[in-house]
Amino acid sequence: MANAMIDSQLHECVRQNINTEEFRRLVQQRSAEKLVTPCGNTLLHVAVSYGSDNITSYLAQTFPSLITIQNSQKDTILHLAAREGNASHTIKSLAESNPSLMRKTNTKGNTPLHDAVIADNKEVAELLVSRDPEVAYYNNKNGKSPLYLAVENGNKKEILYDLLHLRVSFPIRREDGDALPEGKSPVHAAIKQRNRDILEKIEKEKPELLRLTEEELGNSLHYASSIGFLEGVRFLLTNFHDGAYETNRQGDYPIHVACKSHSVDAVKEFLDKFPYPKEFLNKKGQNILHVAAKYGISCVVRYVLKQDQKLVAPLLNATDEDGNTPLHLAARYGRCMTTFLLVRDCRVEHFIVNNENWTPYELAEDFSKRTEEKYIKTDEMVCY
Repeated sequence: MANAMIDSQLHECVRQNINTEEFRRLVQQRSAEKLVTPCGNTLLHVAVSYGSDNITSYLAQTFPSLITIQNSQKDTILHLAAREGNASHTIKSLAESNPSLMRKTNTKGNTPLHDAVIADNKEVAELLVSRDPEVAYYNNKNGKSPLYLAVENGNKKEILYDLLHLRVSFPIRREDGDALPEGKSPVHAAIKQRNRDILEKIEKEKPELLRLTEEELGNSLHYASSIGFLEGVRFLLTNFHDGAYETNRQGDYPIHVACKSHSVDAVKEFLDKFPYPKEFLNKKGQNILHVAAKYGISCVVRYVLKQDQKLVAPLLNATDEDGNTPLHLAARYGRCMTTFLLVRDCRVEHFIVNNENWTPYELAEDFSKRTEEKYIKTDEMVCY
């Protein structure tokens, strides 16, 4: 049988929560399993979305096959309850008797718990997480877990605290033994909002989450350093000390990332904790002065040059895997102020040659020549 549309009379009965003999007769006469709205919602979906508990109870008991049907967006009745309904007695009973519903995902990859968090539906969120706490770590198609979304939404109605108080720890494993897929870190979401309070809550309840990484952003200390979130850097250096020894996808340590962020205060925090920067070389063999010089972060270069001689001396004329000193890189990339700061420092050697047998002066001359040619070509194109 093809599906039939739910008519206005039936829809009104469901919306008004009117469980009359006439309603029952119409439902049974028309085969409830085949009655749907244009988006594929069954009568049970509609009843749940309106919070019509009497109708919901009747339909679930009389037509149990409706309980597991998903609409055209793959929403179950629990998705609808999460977005639009409440944790009524009937919804609680259905969740308990049909636990598989709590892990069903819709076309967005959202479980009902995802939708409850997005909708700030604390009542349904508490119900779902109490019945199946592991779902708090499940990622949707955007790589976001309910825990991440709770942070991203600013912890409205304090749903985040309910999720953090779970008895399960991360990482957890599915029944098939595979680890949950990596996704967006709730710690990174807190850092993006520059919210130290949430960082402290996470560290208190689930400190293992501080170790999560994101492929593009690195670990939490990388990310806090990259945006110059000083309070976050301080907090993580205290509570996630080991993160300072991890490299990101580009092969940089967090201290290198801090040198790119224009945040002298963040660099200072790292040097206070690790007063031996010569030990931190990225995958190209570059120290922090190489990185600051390459990216033209003159404020960081100026700060580093003013530090104790024992700290600075090993950095000044060190060469990377290509034989470049910090001065080579500043000259190669046309970093005028950085080049000036290094050239005027009497400790910096000017005539070291790199693996291509170029001195910093020759690289500066080459950069100037290439820039001049570029502008001449541009002018010619404009005139033409």
